[in-house]
Amino acid sequence: MARWIESWMPGSAPLPGGGNPGAYPGEKFGLPAEGVSSVAGFGRRLGALVIDWLLGYLIAALLAGPDPLVAPNFNWYVLGIWYLLTAVPVAIFGASAGMTALGIRVASIDDSVVVGVPRALLRTALIAVVIPPLVRDSDGRGWHDRATRTIVVRTRT
Repeated sequence: MARWIESWMPGSAPLPGGGNPGAYPGEKFGLPAEGVSSVAGFGRRLGALVIDWLLGYLIAALLAGPDPLVAPNFNWYVLGIWYLLTAVPVAIFGASAGMTALGIRVASIDDSVVVGVPRALLRTALIAVVIPPLVRDSDGRGWHDRATRTIVVRTRT
């Protein structure tokens, strides 16, 4: 039986007959259990997000002037810069600076070679909402990945 979320959230189709979801994350997508191209763990993904957020914070602080913490709307500057630092490289290269540093990238689960601009913009916006990345399926994909038909994989061991 399909889970209730699959009735309105796009992404991977439910397994026929409610079968075994896989012995390991990414098996139903043909990914290996370990090593390069395997599903990235939550720790690497969180670490990449922290690196990207700190880069956005640093750039916003440099642009805001001598005392950025008292600048009006400073938090919105950080969010906007983080959004650009994440969405643009993911759309073009499949990875942000933090993802590259930790050896992960966003891969499309369909025939697309790159994620592309519309899906990268939506994926990043859903990450900014916070809740979608925390609700994950058996493959480690959050709602943001399911909505954009993506999966985060490792690029090195």
